[in-house]
Amino acid sequence: MTETLTRPARDRALVTEVEEFLYDEADLLDQWRLHEWLALFAPEGRYLVPATDKPDGDPLRDLFLIQDDRFLLEQRVNSLLTRAAHAEYPHSRTRRLVTNTRASAREDGRIEVSANFAVFRVRNAVMDTYVGRYAHVLERAEGTGFTFLTRKAVLDLDALRPHGKVSIIL
Repeated sequence: MTETLTRPARDRALVTEVEEFLYDEADLLDQWRLHEWLALFAPEGRYLVPATDKPDGDPLRDLFLIQDDRFLLEQRVNSLLTRAAHAEYPHSRTRRLVTNTRASAREDGRIEVSANFAVFRVRNAVMDTYVGRYAHVLERAEGTGFTFLTRKAVLDLDALRPHGKVSIIL
């Protein structure tokens, strides 16, 4: 007997729209157009990267590698774009792959997004690879289509070795 895999109904148009948003976002990051990327965040938006040993951690209780509200995110962007950010001056070259995107509208109108990612970072003839999954919450916005309420990058790495740190936006 063959079992049939049942999947929830998906709004293909929504998934396509979200994919285009994520592709445009990846392009902004790869081109280091960080002020334009920052404009994709709602005023209450947050950027989160949980610790590798607690990928499903709660930002209110657990240690995160990155836990930025909009103010801290602005500081991060401004710092990355100056010579003072020695880990990223000159800027690394990055290339991002975003795949297996899923999107579903919630009752409150917000959109939950999950997707897989790979970010390749090249600096000083060394390539680091960051892989994981995104768990975003978006809302519709004028002009950009969406804004981030939560932009969460969950790394699949056991540790940050050989990288040692996350100096780029994942």
